[in-house]
Amino acid sequence: MPLLAQHKTSFQRDTARVNRLVYLAEQYRFTKPDSCLPVVQKALELARSIGFRQGEGWALASAGEYHRVSGNYPEALASFFSVLNIAGEVKDSLMTGTVQTYIGISYIALEEYQKALNYLKQGYAINKTQPQDGITAFGLSNIGVAFMQLKMPDSALVYQRNAWEIGKHMHLTAGKAYVLREMGNVHSELGNYDSAIYYYRYALAISNDVLNSGRIYNRMALLFGQEGKSDSVLYYARLAYLRGQRSFQKPTMLEASRTLAKYYIDHKQPDSAIVYQQLMILLKDSLFGSSQLRKVQLLAIEQQRQMYLAQQQQEKYRNRIRLYSLLAASGVFLILGLLLYRNNRRKHRANRLLEHQKNETEKTLVELRAAQAQLIHAEKMASLGELTAGIAHEIQNPLNFVNNFSDVNEELLTEMKDELSKGKIEDAIALANGAIENQKKINHHGKRADAIVKNMLQHSRSSSGVKEPTDLNALAEEYLRLSYHGLRAKDKTFNATMKTDFDESIDNVNIIPQDIGRVLLNLINNAFYVVDEKKKQQLHGYEPTVYVSTRKMNGKVEIKIKDNGNGVPPKVMDKIFQPFFTTKPTGQGTGLGLSLGYDIVKAHGGEIKVNTKEGEGSEFIIQLRTD
Repeated sequence: MPLLAQHKTSFQRDTARVNRLVYLAEQYRFTKPDSCLPVVQKALELARSIGFRQGEGWALASAGEYHRVSGNYPEALASFFSVLNIAGEVKDSLMTGTVQTYIGISYIALEEYQKALNYLKQGYAINKTQPQDGITAFGLSNIGVAFMQLKMPDSALVYQRNAWEIGKHMHLTAGKAYVLREMGNVHSELGNYDSAIYYYRYALAISNDVLNSGRIYNRMALLFGQEGKSDSVLYYARLAYLRGQRSFQKPTMLEASRTLAKYYIDHKQPDSAIVYQQLMILLKDSLFGSSQLRKVQLLAIEQQRQMYLAQQQQEKYRNRIRLYSLLAASGVFLILGLLLYRNNRRKHRANRLLEHQKNETEKTLVELRAAQAQLIHAEKMASLGELTAGIAHEIQNPLNFVNNFSDVNEELLTEMKDELSKGKIEDAIALANGAIENQKKINHHGKRADAIVKNMLQHSRSSSGVKEPTDLNALAEEYLRLSYHGLRAKDKTFNATMKTDFDESIDNVNIIPQDIGRVLLNLINNAFYVVDEKKKQQLHGYEPTVYVSTRKMNGKVEIKIKDNGNGVPPKVMDKIFQPFFTTKPTGQGTGLGLSLGYDIVKAHGGEIKVNTKEGEGSEFIIQLRTD
């Protein structure tokens, strides 16, 4: 056999082996995730060793999918962008459409839904012209997912149905299960719980693969939680967590740990709740922490740079062609000169457009980071609202008075009728006077219950998020009185001295008053708590005192909340702003107050500091810009 023919036959055998390894890795990703990546690495090494660029592209795509499912989004996007370059080089449209779909799904996980839709729609435009229905159905289903996240459930349902019409003919059962799972998610969001459970069970029945089943089990746990079936919540949430561990899916583990933490909080099991809350925080940081987001941002910028360089190379190539044409056709120099001038103008316009797009991209990244911080803050505020709403039992006391006096009035009026029928006018008048006094008490306690409910709603409601000019002195004084009288309502023995020193030269400051009010209320409540605890030590001559002051300084305003309690121990000073850390006894604090306050002040462009001396007291200082 000639040497050239031998080489060709050997190359064909190696390329076939690369393709088999990639296919095997895809199967392992759904059944044996721990074996997937080693097989991909073998395929990648072999493809590179023989210069099989197309095989290298598909191996990188498989590696990227493994990292995406595992929650390693920077690594996944790095692989996908490499595949995109290879696909363009080898002119493989199926590879281009597939990897654009994968990139779009990655941006859904990163909550960049418009960018996700751009890639998904580009991928779908290519995929629908290809003979493979699987990737087309996969892309349509994830377009539906993106619309669901954008609060457009009707559009989401249309895309999921279209995805199922195509995907139900797929040979890969895990792909069918994926579409069914997302169909169930849409019905869950629309409140069609029976339909949602039907699709989840249908998906599990046709393919109980480790990738889909974990997330299905967690969504089933959430649905059973809404129906009050706590045993089912715990069972399916644990299944979800175990499947997430087995398949190395950090996103699934994060969802399941959030469900389990809420379950244990609801069932008053704080130790287990803390374990899953800490696990949830660690997982969230590993998936969406600042280092991970920075890697993603750098990848996006690098991709923009690569596109820009590619366009520059194309421009250089075209310019060389123009030069050669100019030398070869000197007789038409003037015409070529005019063409070159026109094309240079286009080049400058293209460069300006690219520069504008770069600036827009950087602006979008800044806005996305701000939006993410706001979403995290909104989630924390919602949790705080749920905790605050738990004190609704406070209204039971005045309602008991209303009920009791109503019963007594009924008896008095019955007796008064008897006395009137007997002609005993004076006794009837005495009974009527008693009923009138009771009615006044009913009215008093009814108004008291109404005030409690209004205060609770005012405290627990979410803010509008709109800044407005606010009198800080009035705000601080209002929340000082609100805190003091609120504590007095709970404990009649509570007492403390309040001192204020407000700088009257402070103008209105542009803030979100509900949010800053929450910060002040929490800090003042903490101050009253520590001075009351110190008072219980019965120290001679000790007078519990809380000071609130404001002052204007160098373009900023400063609010101080100072107490003469026992201060913060030095060993915990670096932890006081961490979520869920508290020095209060179990059951008396959630550990969220200072963490939320820190985030709110930072979101306003300010800062919060603390000065403390153990045994003498603490001083919390909030600084806000006046511009």
